[in-house]
Amino acid sequence: MVLPEHHLTVGERVVHSFHPHWKRLVLPAFALILVIAASSAAFYFIPTDYEYVRYAYIAVAVVSVVALVLWSFLPYLRWKTTSYTLTTHRFNISTGILSKSADDIPLAKINSVSSDQTFVERLFGCGTLVVESASDNGEINLRDVPRIQTVRAELFRLVEDAADGNIDGR
Repeated sequence: MVLPEHHLTVGERVVHSFHPHWKRLVLPAFALILVIAASSAAFYFIPTDYEYVRYAYIAVAVVSVVALVLWSFLPYLRWKTTSYTLTTHRFNISTGILSKSADDIPLAKINSVSSDQTFVERLFGCGTLVVESASDNGEINLRDVPRIQTVRAELFRLVEDAADGNIDGR
């Protein structure tokens, strides 16, 4: 989800835009499979000669839909609507499904950039990006950043360019 052109300032260009790592979708995908399997088994094992079979089918369907929405659909929407955009002037963090929240950190206000990776995150190629700024937000921890070392290097290069007065980032 790239920042729209009309949200960029004069001379600003998008360097890198990304969502959190796809590993955030592993549990929702597992929940999807589990709910479908459980509801299918429930439909199969409900006796057809049962007096209230129609109500039992409706109950299984309602519980299945609610579980799918809570455990699969909402986490997917949270992942899809969370985006990180690195431009030549700022680092934008946008979140929210129905209501949007966006944080912009000017590159000139960033004091340090670091990353943290567990062993499993190193295998997946993701990690936590820690951005310390001189703004009110202070330190921001962004979990599950894909290609963490590349993003960290790009951000660090842009911060150095901003400190040197080269805000074009080229």
